[in-house]
Amino acid sequence: MGGQDKIFQELHGQPMLAWCVDTLEQCSIVTEIVVALSAGALLLGEELARTKGWRKTTFCTGGSRRQDSVGNALRAMSPVDWVIVHDGDRPFLTGSLVEAGLRAARRTGVAVAAVPVKDTVKVAGASGEVVQTLDRSTLRLVQTPQVFRADILRAVHEAVSDTVTDDAMLAEQSGCTVQLYEGAYSNLKVTTPDDLLAARAFAAAWGGGE
Repeated sequence: MGGQDKIFQELHGQPMLAWCVDTLEQCSIVTEIVVALSAGALLLGEELARTKGWRKTTFCTGGSRRQDSVGNALRAMSPVDWVIVHDGDRPFLTGSLVEAGLRAARRTGVAVAAVPVKDTVKVAGASGEVVQTLDRSTLRLVQTPQVFRADILRAVHEAVSDTVTDDAMLAEQSGCTVQLYEGAYSNLKVTTPDDLLAARAFAAAWGGGE
């Protein structure tokens, strides 16, 4: 990403981070937002919050792993009943995704947004040969938001120390039932420069929000 923290890359005239935080600020069921940033980006975040006039948002220092950053944010939060975990590099969050996640999470205490896999997925061997073709009808691409009953999320963060790729894995490893709910293909994650190009095109078409 050219050495710049990707969540501060510009999308349609504002930093990427502003897109999802704006949505959460406007969501009536969200009472508090804690954004985990690298130590070097905290001043950028605080300046952005002042510029945007955010009233719910505070910042904390992230950790070396994703789960460490979420853990730091949990410790910085006030006591709450539910926690919504969302990636700052998924700018096209909508209020409907947040509300759907909370409804789904009431069933089991944990719910994650997901979309069906469109492409055929093959398992590759060590030399690049095809080992297996998976049934894509059973496969889902997991996104955020991921919604947790707060006591469950705190407990799984304390119980599991293995490195995971999302908080749902912590819940799974702790024996929790994770409910999937319908995400959105537009809820894309910006990981590579190509993703950023796609996000900029989508941002221009979307026009800045839900």
